[in-house]
Amino acid sequence: MGFFNFFKSQFIEVIEWTDQSSNTMVYRFPVQNNEIKMGASLIVRESQVAIFVNEGEIADVFTPGHHVLYTQNMPILTKLKSWKTGFNSPFKAEVYFINTKQFVDQKWGTSNPIMMRDPDFGIIRLRGYGIYSYRVSEPVIFLKELFGTNASYDTSSIEGHLKKMILSGLTDLFAESQIPALDLAMHYDELSNEGKDKMQERFAKFGFEITSLYIENLSLPKEVEQAMDKRTTMGVLGNLNTYTQYQAAEALRDAARNEGGGMAATGAGIGAGAAIGNVMANALNQNQQQATPPAEPAKMACPHCQAQIRVSAKFCPDCGKSVQQKTIPCINCKAEIKEGSKFCGECGTKQVTEKICNSCGTVNGPTAKFCGDCGEGLEG
Repeated sequence: MGFFNFFKSQFIEVIEWTDQSSNTMVYRFPVQNNEIKMGASLIVRESQVAIFVNEGEIADVFTPGHHVLYTQNMPILTKLKSWKTGFNSPFKAEVYFINTKQFVDQKWGTSNPIMMRDPDFGIIRLRGYGIYSYRVSEPVIFLKELFGTNASYDTSSIEGHLKKMILSGLTDLFAESQIPALDLAMHYDELSNEGKDKMQERFAKFGFEITSLYIENLSLPKEVEQAMDKRTTMGVLGNLNTYTQYQAAEALRDAARNEGGGMAATGAGIGAGAAIGNVMANALNQNQQQATPPAEPAKMACPHCQAQIRVSAKFCPDCGKSVQQKTIPCINCKAEIKEGSKFCGECGTKQVTEKICNSCGTVNGPTAKFCGDCGEGLEG
């Protein structure tokens, strides 16, 4: 029986791996005390990569397909020559199967709140969670940097480290984005894509490629959410003065319906009525103050461009010309009147602008007493 088992162990074997779980990343073949023989068949399936390690060194990387291995482990002959080592071959060779499929639905979440400065609420504490997926893109780097010579390796072995890397990157991303807390929900997709790009370099150091990252929810502390609810309520109520009047009227109606008797109830009703009256008076006064617009300054038309300007203005803001009216003295009472006026506003005297000589027809000034041409008197 022992001799038969000896020869059975020397048959050319088929090396393959069928994954029975959803989170195994690495499987090492053979297990302890098994040896890879000359001419062994290697079957690599889709979504797998096989790394052949011969005498402690990476010899080759096999992609999906059928491969034949040639090592120093010669069938039968190796066993016969290995009697000094207890029939354990001194030539060891190993095959590591690397699972290259995507490992999806990996969860991340904030164990502690993220402190942020918000333009609306000041300093806030932000919590969030979501999912991500990744796969092995560089099997050799993955072997050297992570699992080494372990017989198996699954996602739980690296889950904690990857989650902390993602949280570190997203915390930095949220702070740099400076997006207000009220607007975070509309930027989930943008933040997810930026977070994925930010993680690529970090994942590549372990031979990984992050294929997706999603933010499912970003939530604020209960106190901030209550403040947001109050702000929403204020927006729904609209004009607070009108709402105050409504509340006062409702309180007055409730007080009038109070059927409680006695002087105490009467006094309480009087006090409540006075308080409500004060509230309503204040609300009405505020509404009247808000409803009365400030008086606008008196305006007039510019004599040059007809633009509307203030009466007290000295120059027109549109054309820049002076708007001050020129004055002349009344020919009778010497009061200042607007140039070109036909009558004096003080004494009512008609303002003659010129005098024509009856003798020679010469036009003289309004204050002339004798004709400047013929010397004839102009009075009378």
